[in-house]
Amino acid sequence: MKESLPIILDIEASGFGSGSYPIEVGLALADGSCESVLIHPEPEWIHWSEEAASIHKIKREMLLREGLPARVVAQHLNALLAGQTVYSDAWGFDSTWLSLLFYHAGVNQHFKLDSLRRLLTEKQATYWGAIKDQVVRTFKLTRHRAGDDARLLQLALRQVSQL
Repeated sequence: MKESLPIILDIEASGFGSGSYPIEVGLALADGSCESVLIHPEPEWIHWSEEAASIHKIKREMLLREGLPARVVAQHLNALLAGQTVYSDAWGFDSTWLSLLFYHAGVNQHFKLDSLRRLLTEKQATYWGAIKDQVVRTFKLTRHRAGDDARLLQLALRQVSQL
């Protein structure tokens, strides 16, 4: 029987703070598979931080060309995650951006987002940063893209759970 892993969600955004909005959602699912989707900006989503773009390497033009509408993304997330608890390492940011996505989509969210920290013991939390760094080196994941970041967190959780 295959191991069931906690579902991890990660969001990349147009910037930080007021006016920022989600631009990419990534998931690492319970079976270890991953996916990510770019989000087409809503008309009122105009804030763009070049500093954030230099980190995630996503251009606004790419979102306009390849991004899916907020409604499609929200419906897809609900279809995959309905009734489940999903975890984020940046709950404060990700819950805000997720709420913004669902609000603009006109769709109710049918899953719960919780802090990944709830899954860690105090001992595990002590080693969390070092284990994440080790996973990045071992698996050569692209940092600051939502799918790879979600996978990184899931792989690190698997390793830290062995402590």
